[in-house]
Amino acid sequence: MKVLIGVDGSPLSLDAVRLVARLIDPSRDEVAIYFSPTELERRLPNQSATVVRGAAAALFAEARVLLPTEFAKPPEMITSSASAAVGILESASGWQADLVAVGARGHGSIERFLLGSVSRAVLHGAHLPVLIVRGSPPEDGSLRALACHHPASAAVVSSTLNSLHWPTETQGGVIGVSESMLAGPLPGWLEKRARDPDTAAIAEAWQQEHDSEVEALAGQLQQFQAGLPAGFQRQPPFVVEGNPGERILERARADHTDLIVIGRTPTDAFTRWLLGSTSEAVLAHAAASVLVVPVEKQG
Repeated sequence: MKVLIGVDGSPLSLDAVRLVARLIDPSRDEVAIYFSPTELERRLPNQSATVVRGAAAALFAEARVLLPTEFAKPPEMITSSASAAVGILESASGWQADLVAVGARGHGSIERFLLGSVSRAVLHGAHLPVLIVRGSPPEDGSLRALACHHPASAAVVSSTLNSLHWPTETQGGVIGVSESMLAGPLPGWLEKRARDPDTAAIAEAWQQEHDSEVEALAGQLQQFQAGLPAGFQRQPPFVVEGNPGERILERARADHTDLIVIGRTPTDAFTRWLLGSTSEAVLAHAAASVLVVPVEKQG
């Protein structure tokens, strides 16, 4: 596993380093720290190139101390004159990274939805898993994670989870959501129609079909869970009904989840930027960090 971490000196970017440190095995994994001298120059106006180089070296040293002390291959420092998002994406491609990690500024604000956001631009420009970090992992070494199942992304999510090095104290959950038959309560006119024998028979057939789908989902979740790391097999999977994004967020809040892992199915270039999909809903409202795994990773 090769992980590229974008840092800019902000607390959240260093939290990204801390979380990556929790998920890697230094005996086999590689890490690169990326930063943009252009960004440093912007933050240090009218300073000499020597000062900027010194600040860059200090930033790398600060990030390096948050990683394990011994690597089979020492962490690399990568810089680029491109803008932050473009530089991260180009460097990830050139270095052949398997995962990119960035801190996400702003929680619950309009700022998080702007196309100019570095984390959002990296997320939608990458064709590899992207870890959006929203806080430092627990100091006790534990990690609460929630793996989200969807038939279209189950294979790539499982592959990514197995490529990471999970702490022994990991408390992993698995969730699958079956969408409800109806989005809300029955309107009055339909309740009256439901009393008709023919309509009641149709409703019963729908219910049986829905029950079969829930039963099938439970079986898929068991199979999905069986292929995940040990930390995700300590409790039965959660089979719930309703809006997928809402149910995932509810479960994450109830479990005080630190990291949500969710797949992103292929969409066209326009709709990928719109809110409404499950992964977008989770990214927009989760307090936890989110690892987004695109299906096109193995496409």
